[in-house]
Formats: sequence, C-alpha cells, structure tokens
Amino acid sequence: MRFLNFDPMEKIAANRLKLFISMMLGLLVIVGIIAISIFFLAVRGAEQTLVPEVRGKELTEALLELQVKELYPRIQIRYSQSSRDKGQILEQDPRAGTIVKAGRQIRLVVSQGVMINRVENYVGRNIDDVRMDLQTFVASSGNPLLTLKEPLMYDFSPEMPGIILHQKPEPGTDISGPMSLEFVVSQGQEHALLTVPQFAGLSLSSVLEQIGRMGIVFEFSLRENIEGERGETVVYQTPAAGTSVTSNVVIDLVVNAPAQLKEGEVFKLFTYTMPKNPYPLPVRLEALLPSEERLRLISVEYPGGKFTVPYRLPVGSVLILSMMNREIYREVVRY
Repeated sequence: MRFLNFDPMEKIAANRLKLFISMMLGLLVIVGIIAISIFFLAVRGAEQTLVPEVRGKELTEALLELQVKELYPRIQIRYSQSSRDKGQILEQDPRAGTIVKAGRQIRLVVSQGVMINRVENYVGRNIDDVRMDLQTFVASSGNPLLTLKEPLMYDFSPEMPGIILHQKPEPGTDISGPMSLEFVVSQGQEHALLTVPQFAGLSLSSVLEQIGRMGIVFEFSLRENIEGERGETVVYQTPAAGTSVTSNVVIDLVVNAPAQLKEGEVFKLFTYTMPKNPYPLPVRLEALLPSEERLRLISVEYPGGKFTVPYRLPVGSVLILSMMNREIYREVVRY
C-alpha cells in the first residue's frame, strides 16, 4: 500500500491563497457597490433643481425661467383686483427656493385682470376693437355678460367711420346679469368731397399704391395693348382728373395689357363681390406665388360691393382676399 507524502507547509500556503482571493473578491464587491452608489447619487443629484421666483412676472417670462430649470407649468387663471396685473403670475406652488426633481409641475395662477362689473365707456372707440374685446372676454370667461345688439345703428358724423357715437346702457351702469349693448356708430360725413386724382398715364402698380393711401371706391377693366403703348398702364379714367366728387363715387379705370408676358404668366382681372358695409373696412389682396413668396397687390379701406384688381402672375399662384385680417376668399391663378 502506497502513502502520499503531504507537506503541512503547502497546506498552509494554499489556505492563505484562498483567504487572499476571498478578501480580494470581497473588496471588489465593496468597491463596486460604492461606485454604483456614487453613480446613482450623482444622477439623483443632477435631477434636483431650485424653483425660481416667478410671482409678479409676466407669464412669458415665467415660462422661460421654468424651462431653463426643466420645470413644467400647470396654469390656472383667475380674476384679480387690478387691471394692471393682467397676465402676471399671482401665485406659485411650490414656492420659490424649494428643491424639487427636474420635470416637476409648478402650479401658476395667472391674473385675468379685473372682472367686469360695470358698463365701460365705449364712446369714442372703434366698433371693431370693441367687438373684438367682447369676443375675447366671452372666450376667456365663458360667461357672456355683455353682448352686442345687431344690427348696429349708424349716423353721419364728422367722426371717422366706425367710431362709437352713443351707447346704451350708459357708462358706469352696474352689471347684475346678462346685458345687451346698443351702439350708434359713425358713418362718416354724409357729403364728404374729394378731388379725383390723375390716374391716366400711370403704371398699374403706382395707381394701386395711390388708391390704397386714399381709400377711394374704384372699378377696373382691361383692354388689349395697342402697339407702341406702355403696358400695364391706366389708359382711361372717369370721372376725369380734377373733378370734385363725393367719397362714395366709383372711379372707373381702364388698364391695358402688358406688351409681353413671360412664359407661364397671365394677365387677368380679379373680381369678387363683398357684402356692402356702412363704412369702409380694411381689405387686402395678396398673391402666394409658386415659390412660396407672398406678394401684396393692394391694401385699402373699402366699403364693400364689387372689388376688382388687375394682376400679372405666374400660373399656379394663389390669390388671397382678406377683410379685417380675416381671409374671406381665395382662388388659384389658371390660364
């Protein structure tokens, strides 16, 4: 029978090696735990942010400050005691200086201004501005305490057309429930006179610019170009230049065609009949070209009725007619 020789010193060395390996593994585990803890602490620390003070600031400014801090608004609107703080932040929650996680919602109470409890003085204001204010109030409050009685009453006056001359109820009347506002609006002077300018011989672009400044009532027509003529020019007008007429008289203008058109262009007459208004309203005709460029053809105060404007444009352009900055009609330019 054979016996193996076993050296006790070798056994001690082996045990020491095992102990060393165990200690190293334990140390690596501890180091790993510490490293992971530091990582998560750093990440968590990066998510912390300080709530800024936005009370008393305009809503736009407050939103920009919250965006920088990676905070998100939850907006509430309420009436306040002063019209001067309309649009400003009245309250915030959490309060300024609070440390929160990025991405937290911050409640902002925004002033809607003073709630209307008495009838304002509208005399001297433009009816279109008042109508817009009333629509905005209804949209924001959902409570139509004041409505505008239609149709409006009009009267000739030295005041500019559209100016409110009289109102009912009187300014300062308490609003105890839904009320209807009645206005008498200026129609302008009854027999305002103007001297007809010299349009014949001017280019179409010059005439459109002059009409826009003067706000006269006009009607265009087209005729072919006669050899030797300068194209796109007013060749005839009636009444004649220098004639004294009332401001509602229609000035007839005849424009000849261009001597030559580029490929893909047309020269035509835009025609649209608008509802008649008691006084002129801002009207604008624009062209959206195939290149996406927007070109204004004319901008004028116009009382409604037949509206005609010559144009030279590439096929595929879009003509856009607006009244009081609201689009009311559009059409595509074709051959």
